[in-house]
Amino acid sequence: MSSSEQMKMSTTNGAIQQTLRWWPAAVLIVSMVLLRKLPDMFESPSLGIFMLGFMGPAGLGILVLLWWLAASRANWKEKLIGFFAVALIGVVAIALSHPSMQGMGSMIFQIPYGTAAFAIPLILFAGYPSARLPIALVSSVLGFGYWDLLQSNGVSGKFVSDLSWRWEATAEENYLRSRAKKETLGNVTLNEPAVTLASAAWPSFRGSSRDGKLLGLSLSEDWAASPPKLIWKTQIGPGWSSFSVAGNRLFTQEQRGEKEAVVCLDARTGQTVWEYEYVSRFWESVAGAGPRATPTIADEGLFSLGANGILTCLNASTGVKTWERDIQVDSKRKPPMWGFASSPLVTDGVVVVHAGSGEKEAGVMLAYDASTGEPRWSIPSGSHSYSSAQTANLEGVSGVLMETNAGLQFVNAKDGATIWQFDSPTTNYRTLQPLVLGNSILLANSLGEGTKRLAVTREGESWSVKEQWTSSDMKPDFNDFVEHQGSLYGFDGNIFACVDLATGKRQWKKGRYGNGQVLLLCDAGQMLVTSEKGELVLLKTDSSKMTELAKFQAIEGKTWNHSVVVGNLVFIRNAEEAACYELPTR
Repeated sequence: MSSSEQMKMSTTNGAIQQTLRWWPAAVLIVSMVLLRKLPDMFESPSLGIFMLGFMGPAGLGILVLLWWLAASRANWKEKLIGFFAVALIGVVAIALSHPSMQGMGSMIFQIPYGTAAFAIPLILFAGYPSARLPIALVSSVLGFGYWDLLQSNGVSGKFVSDLSWRWEATAEENYLRSRAKKETLGNVTLNEPAVTLASAAWPSFRGSSRDGKLLGLSLSEDWAASPPKLIWKTQIGPGWSSFSVAGNRLFTQEQRGEKEAVVCLDARTGQTVWEYEYVSRFWESVAGAGPRATPTIADEGLFSLGANGILTCLNASTGVKTWERDIQVDSKRKPPMWGFASSPLVTDGVVVVHAGSGEKEAGVMLAYDASTGEPRWSIPSGSHSYSSAQTANLEGVSGVLMETNAGLQFVNAKDGATIWQFDSPTTNYRTLQPLVLGNSILLANSLGEGTKRLAVTREGESWSVKEQWTSSDMKPDFNDFVEHQGSLYGFDGNIFACVDLATGKRQWKKGRYGNGQVLLLCDAGQMLVTSEKGELVLLKTDSSKMTELAKFQAIEGKTWNHSVVVGNLVFIRNAEEAACYELPTR
């Protein structure tokens, strides 16, 4: 035996023990770090890159344990003690973790950090047989156990986790405590006219046409001299709903502990006029708890869809229930990964929603009688979608458009009969509303896959839907785009950008507003962006360059909700607070 081989060996209690083969573990740990940083290396990472960056390190953590068993050079007693001890530490730590950290949180944090904490002392003390395993196990306890002290409040649009100490009250818990001190206005409804579609300045998600366009408003561009004026601000429950507006009433949805709620607020004060609650709670680790859809105002009532599929029709003036359906039962589909998100569409006497489970089986597009809630029709649709049905008139024919992971379908509102269907399957998800421009349609693909422009033509009863271009210069996720004078403005990943509508080619990309939302002030050539940080940003619709006119911090916290503007009042909310500001006009 050579002297170098002798140096690799020592004797403990008569058993030969070698210096560990540490370099494979070091390679795995470095790879964990690089994988975790992978999404940051791309301006607009795809969903696959995100998943690789956040789930990949857990897979490498499993490989660390396999290295320990198969290639570490430790003796079998040491291997078995170490393997089963780490496995037990991991199981106990995961079982004791906060509910918000279990599942994906365990994969993202506890498994990679716990196994890395086990391996690092083995690398550093590879030549010290009596010390390396005890130190590694203590380190593993710290690596796994630290995460038991934390809770998750979801992630940002770039999947950066928002963590807080486990014992800190969440925004939802603070809100529930504050609700005990609040009173509803109640009979204020007796002094207001009945809510009808005609009285609704903003009747549904993204407006009456679901395109985020506003007419007749021009804002002052000097917010330093004339800043937005706060009218009111109030706490609100979790949820990613927007507002619908009629007269002095705002309608939205929120989570309240184990109940979802449809809420009517006084637009002048932010006080609650009425509330309708029912038992239902949806939660997932990315966006957290709460409804995803926005209530819709119609002559037949106020329609809402909860994240677990409770579809309600309420009297918009009083909040009294007219009827209720469970689309999980009607469709025989479970909610997809991020919950049912279809804001109800009311047209031709029916209310239309989408139910898809995210599994391989087809989803269902459902229509109910708007007055009675009785089923009118159901048709196969994509297996999942976070978009909402919307009306459109193409080549003189009116119908309902629905964007799903399978593509785009155009159907008759009265019976669900297919007018045409454009197949464009994606393995991921679609979230945005299709943007109709005359007889062409912009179809947003899933994260990182760009945007398609479709041309729709008709000859007699024959329809043709053809792709004009697919642009990788506009890759929205759940962040809207708007069109103005031949240019498309919106979020490429989480950076605001502009592309030429004729070609899909980028004209500029600069606005770093996170995963926000945008409204178009058509007559003024302005855009009002709500940033992910809760800022209101006024931009000029300039295809030659990015022109930021003004910026204002409106609310605090992650803001994915769509803002609403009525007159010169902007209503903005997120999962923690809601506010109303008076915007300065020109």
